[in-house]
Amino acid sequence: MVQTEIYKTPHLKTAQTGPLQLLEKQLLSKQNEIEEWLTSQWLLTPAPVYGSVDLRNSGFKLAPVDMNLFPAGFNNLKLNPEFIPLSVEAAKQAVTQFVSNAKKILIIPESHTRNVRYWENMHALLSLLKEAGFEARVGSLLPELMAPQDIPLPSGDAITIEPLKRSGDKIEIDHFIPEFILLNNDLSEGIPDILQNLQQPIVPPAELGWSQRLKSEHFEYYARVSDEFSKIIQIDPWVIAPLFEHCGEIDFMLREGEACLASHVESLLIAIQKKYQEYGITQKPYIVIKANAGTYGMAIMMVHSVEEVLSLNRKQRTHMSKSKGGQPVTSVIVQEGVYTLETWGDDNAVAEPVVYLWGQRVVGGFYRVHKDRGIDENLNSPGMHFEPLAFAKTCHIPPQHNADACQNRFYAYGVIARLSMLAAAREMSDQGKRT
Repeated sequence: MVQTEIYKTPHLKTAQTGPLQLLEKQLLSKQNEIEEWLTSQWLLTPAPVYGSVDLRNSGFKLAPVDMNLFPAGFNNLKLNPEFIPLSVEAAKQAVTQFVSNAKKILIIPESHTRNVRYWENMHALLSLLKEAGFEARVGSLLPELMAPQDIPLPSGDAITIEPLKRSGDKIEIDHFIPEFILLNNDLSEGIPDILQNLQQPIVPPAELGWSQRLKSEHFEYYARVSDEFSKIIQIDPWVIAPLFEHCGEIDFMLREGEACLASHVESLLIAIQKKYQEYGITQKPYIVIKANAGTYGMAIMMVHSVEEVLSLNRKQRTHMSKSKGGQPVTSVIVQEGVYTLETWGDDNAVAEPVVYLWGQRVVGGFYRVHKDRGIDENLNSPGMHFEPLAFAKTCHIPPQHNADACQNRFYAYGVIARLSMLAAAREMSDQGKRT
């Protein structure tokens, strides 16, 4: 296990795998072109205020499999203290990019008050913004909340949530009128009236909540970004982008849309197998079927054949029929499954990196680890835990010729995460033009 002065880097089975090393070498050799191109793209489409990107690293492929514009998990960044100063600086820059004179920030959180892990995240986010020099408070959408409520946390801290009040085209809490509203609620159930037609900016835009946004649309943007990027560094875009299709009308309980789903699974398996043969990959292709909107690892299943799709039992169909908040699943993304060959610890628990960004800047991340899941399974499920991701300061733009001075794999993670953020930036820009 490689070790730094402050923290341990997990053992990576892919560390000796050829193809990904070739990708890393290509990224490092082209880093000047990469940074110049990304800088030019941020000038055209500024990055969202923050986001997190789930990556999968199979050794022959490194690709994003999900992108969240309303990230939870800021408490996990504290696993590595090195992230905090970088996050504070980047958060300040990202917020003032949207509102240059912002002093007061109102955070709109999720409403599941019993999820203490989420409130640890909110406490970390609140602390980070305060360290960045902002006055920040938390205003809840809970209709039954009539007075401030303290939520005790397992860490020993507590967080106060307060009821929102609307006055004309502004919202406030107890005479606290923010210049900036930071949304940390994915609005799966729609945009509430209290957030409609406000004079204050809501960032990210409420229109990009999961009631209106689709994962398949994001990955269409990402496919275009990866195509452009791949021409610059002269790689096959497939090694950084998952193939995907989607079914827009499906009802798992009524077994409607099964033919559409089976057809897309079949064509995608053929396309993946063709790429595997091209690269001499002997593993069996698999498909991830998941709700086209939503988070928290809900309504996700893996299949390896069309027959599995056509023979779903009632338990599987029930699992796929609803997403967060009990929202019915009527559309799914059919996505290429990307194996993860990364492991953590002596028991080789399966792991995948999650990278966090404020604006265009990577500020850190963590490993999602699950000792009871396989390399082709969903790790965002009960039983997972988190371990620090070993970004070193020198890794954001690592030295070109000294491989020992930087964990090159983590620079690669940062590049792919920023490509996903760029896709989200274009997505957000086009949404703004439509509204």
